[in-house]
Amino acid sequence: MLESALASTIVYSSGTKINESSLKEQVNEIKSERKSQVSGMYKHLLTGVSYMLPVVVAGGLLIALSFVFGIEAFKEEGTLAAALMSIGGGAAFHIMVAVLAGYIAFSIADRPGLAPGLIGGMLASNIEAGFLGGIVAGFIAGYASKWIVENIKLPENFEGLMPVLVVPLLATLFVGLIMIYIVGEPVSYINESLKSFLEGMSGENAVLVGLLIGLMMAFDMGGPVNKAAYTVSVGLLATGVTGPIAAAMAAGMTPPLGIFIATLLAKNKFDASEHQAGKAAGVLGICFITEGAIPFAVKDPFRVIPSLMAGSAVAGAMSMGFGCALAAPHGGIFVLAIPNAVTNLGMYGLSIVVGTLVTAIALVILKKPIQS
Repeated sequence: MLESALASTIVYSSGTKINESSLKEQVNEIKSERKSQVSGMYKHLLTGVSYMLPVVVAGGLLIALSFVFGIEAFKEEGTLAAALMSIGGGAAFHIMVAVLAGYIAFSIADRPGLAPGLIGGMLASNIEAGFLGGIVAGFIAGYASKWIVENIKLPENFEGLMPVLVVPLLATLFVGLIMIYIVGEPVSYINESLKSFLEGMSGENAVLVGLLIGLMMAFDMGGPVNKAAYTVSVGLLATGVTGPIAAAMAAGMTPPLGIFIATLLAKNKFDASEHQAGKAAGVLGICFITEGAIPFAVKDPFRVIPSLMAGSAVAGAMSMGFGCALAAPHGGIFVLAIPNAVTNLGMYGLSIVVGTLVTAIALVILKKPIQS
């Protein structure tokens, strides 16, 4: 991240400006460059996560909407709350691990890996191996499918059976038996232990976890470290642990929001185009799009990135310390308007505000005035 930032600083110092109309293009360009640099197992994991996230977001928001009618309103059969919970929790969250595993395998072995991956992921859900089990199932299914394609050859007249019969059957059999008899129980134990630990956290432990999540969310703003924190938080949300995702969203909102406030407080430290881009970053921030801070970080990494990390660390630590929880994995400020979607809403809002101000003040202190 720092190497990329330093390389890009040369371009900006030659006269290129950040402006509101090009902010989205700059963010997309940097994201595309990051994707092209990702390879190996991490690339396969990110592919699975990218296909899983729309399922999780849709499911999480529908669950949050069911809470509008009351936290336990979904328990009454035949009601709209019950229908929303059935769609979000009973369907979307039930298949999310299968989608994750399926598309990890798809990334590794292309189409032959999809069916074994989906089935392996569903097995992970059924044996309560959860998110971690889905990752394991996806990689096993993907590499098993790839090995079968590369090493098992049929006569020319029967080659058509490979993608529809041989690969799905053998790879599914292999991943299924591995999950049931070898991997499933240990991963399930790890998953349950992690869940129990996080559910029982309080005081300093919760604050430290929130601080770590915050630092990771702001370190590279949509890059591998950010995605790792967010992905784990989403996986925990699916198991009913809702504190980490609240910390992740708070910490992900503060970087662009802090930049927006800083451009208002220190007009002499940002040029005219940055003031306009700061407004756009503010809009992205309330939507929980952390990438809105990227162009500012790329232009001045050694001042901006530490400022962003400080604010996000404070927001994440406060959120976890106050016991805030969130029923949806995305949505920014709009989720906060859904009744009962956020536990301890007042303190959650305070966490975001304080984190934003910490980032803004740090930027005001660290940034140098624009030379006239």
